[in-house]
Amino acid sequence: MATIELRPEVRAQIQALGRADIVVGIPSFNNARTIGHVVRAVQAGLAKYFPEHKAVIVNSDGGSTDGTTAVVQQSGIEDYSAILLHHRVSPVAKLAFPYAGVPGKGSAFRAVFEIAQALNARACAVVDSDLRSITPEWIELLVKPVLVGGFDYVAPLYHRHKFDGTITNSIIYPLTRALYGKRVRQPIGGDFGFSGQLAGFYLDKDVWQTDVARFGIDIWMTTTAIANGFKVTQSFLGAKIHDAKDPGADLSSMLYQVVSATFDLMENYAPVWLPIRGSEPVPAFGFEYTVGLEHVSVHTGRMLAQFRDGLANLQEIWREVLGAGDFSEVQRLGAQSDAEFNFSPALWARVIYDYAVAFHRKQMLPAHLIKSLTPLYIGKTAAFILAADTMTPADVELEIEQLCLAFERDKDYLASAWT
Repeated sequence: MATIELRPEVRAQIQALGRADIVVGIPSFNNARTIGHVVRAVQAGLAKYFPEHKAVIVNSDGGSTDGTTAVVQQSGIEDYSAILLHHRVSPVAKLAFPYAGVPGKGSAFRAVFEIAQALNARACAVVDSDLRSITPEWIELLVKPVLVGGFDYVAPLYHRHKFDGTITNSIIYPLTRALYGKRVRQPIGGDFGFSGQLAGFYLDKDVWQTDVARFGIDIWMTTTAIANGFKVTQSFLGAKIHDAKDPGADLSSMLYQVVSATFDLMENYAPVWLPIRGSEPVPAFGFEYTVGLEHVSVHTGRMLAQFRDGLANLQEIWREVLGAGDFSEVQRLGAQSDAEFNFSPALWARVIYDYAVAFHRKQMLPAHLIKSLTPLYIGKTAAFILAADTMTPADVELEIEQLCLAFERDKDYLASAWT
């Protein structure tokens, strides 16, 4: 296993620390405005819930130019007793450094895994550096199932606005649930807990010069844990409120990143997922409560126009990928008025399975293939928004459940086309 190049002063710090029970990683890139709050919440969580354990906070930075690492070093709670029930027995160590390797979140995580292994950590967590809703309780909920419950992987459970996280809700959750048979609601959530043993397992995988190192790390971690039989759970963390993503960012590139990583994993783990039918819940920690959420504004008219543009410009590709039957159903959608536009769960499940099979058969370049999915995804998202406009959060979850069941019912369709 090739190791990453940590700077000599970082290696000296690791050597001086010797060992740690808990390692918490905070990958960052130009997050000076928010990371101080995240560091203080992590420190408070470690102090309040794990006072007897030796803990290390690792800030793995992707070359920030806004002073992010300086903010990490300066952030701290001077007087634990002022806000906590008891003093920490041992202080929390902090390591802040730029990582080396392929630029991306995965390389930042890899540095955290290496430090966890070097310190022989029993439990680890990673949290996003732009979180505004993180509380000290998140650290208990991500670490305790590993430290006390014997779990290897803790996925997050959040309440999100019904129009937020649509790639997760319409593609990644239904697909990974149908493939691997586990109902992990937020497989690409960004905030995870995991055992030291699983960190070592991740390190041994030869993926660190691939797209996993750039952008596919979240779905890779979740899928690798499930597919290799590690003990998986999820913890309810409340609301996920973080820095708004750039509205001008190219949606097709984000979709490409997540979906291509998921399809690549299907190639690797086909012997695991092909025989699985149905799904089962995974255990959940934390008290689920109602939270206030930031509003997400959407413009369905513009989205449906993009879907119809795709129908006009991409029909040759869509016909090749979807086949005559499913393509004719998509064509019928184009003739519907905005008010009655309805993309059925069964059709959408087959669309995603058709794209997975086309990716598997290498029908065209992966980037071209998955970018041609974008207008279909936008159409499906618009249909969901129109249907969910007056729904309660509970009704929305039922709607997503129906979509998941459609993916599970059509698993035979995928398996026969794949083989």
